[in-house]
Amino acid sequence: MFTFPIMAVRKVIAHGEEDAAANGGFRNPYYGTRPGEGEKSGFWLVGDEGVYIISNGKLAEGQKPLVVYSNECHPKGTDDWWDYKRRYFGRDDGIEFIDADLVVPSFDRNFGATYLGIRLTENDISFSLITR
Repeated sequence: MFTFPIMAVRKVIAHGEEDAAANGGFRNPYYGTRPGEGEKSGFWLVGDEGVYIISNGKLAEGQKPLVVYSNECHPKGTDDWWDYKRRYFGRDDGIEFIDADLVVPSFDRNFGATYLGIRLTENDISFSLITR
């Protein structure tokens, strides 16, 4: 499982929405191979050098998206990040679009929750709210 502070997830979503409003919409997470899919408010879950979420609004030239690493898989803060990424995300790099409508309503109903947990299986992505 990968965990992210809910406040950070909210910031990533808001940052993407602000970028989209300023720069003409949302980026396609699938490099154009699935046109129109995932081009809405949300974020990308990325497995690369670590596992992180990233804002998805279109960017102005030179602008960078907001990136937040999972607590378990940050290459500069977790010694075993490489093994953890391979075990729970997979060996290959990848990207999954997460629609804001899938997570924000649960944040709004559960004010005591502090972290979003994301669990990947071969066929599914599941979410849980965690209170720490």
